[in-house]
Amino acid sequence: MRKLKNEELDRLDVEAFKEAPKTPAVLVLDNVRSLHNVGSVFRTADAFRIEKIYLCGITARPPHKEIRKTALGATESVAWEYVESTEDLLASLRNNYQCYAVEQTEESIALDRFEPDPGKPYAFILGHEVKGVSQAVVNRCHGVLEIPQLGTKHSLNISVAAGIVVWDFWSKTKKIPAP
Repeated sequence: MRKLKNEELDRLDVEAFKEAPKTPAVLVLDNVRSLHNVGSVFRTADAFRIEKIYLCGITARPPHKEIRKTALGATESVAWEYVESTEDLLASLRNNYQCYAVEQTEESIALDRFEPDPGKPYAFILGHEVKGVSQAVVNRCHGVLEIPQLGTKHSLNISVAAGIVVWDFWSKTKKIPAP
């Protein structure tokens, strides 16, 4: 079995990416402090053609060399916007998106049991590396998704969690058309 070369992967260029149909989801980063996490989320959003990333609160925004280091150019392809207040953003997103925090709560839905409606767009909110998604933001969501974990730690890195949630959503809805 031969490993494929980059030119054999038939990837979109940035302009074609911007014009291509998107997976009907946005990612909201609620006070994410690590620039490497922000960059990694951009790469995941690029890989699955996510509509947009909202960077909220203290979350850093491009251009920044530490974001660029892990994003590897995805800040040029993926649409993004800075919004100071995650709560205010969710107040407007709730009108058009099913908003789900990725967090551990009393009534969270285990990700493997989550059944997204393929006819609706979704917003997935990921929070601060230590504090998680704020309670005020959780309160504005339609629901909460929890990634089942079996080890001793209480959480996953947010860029890992973003990748798991986006893959799960895409695999269950298959809403991203081929180029």
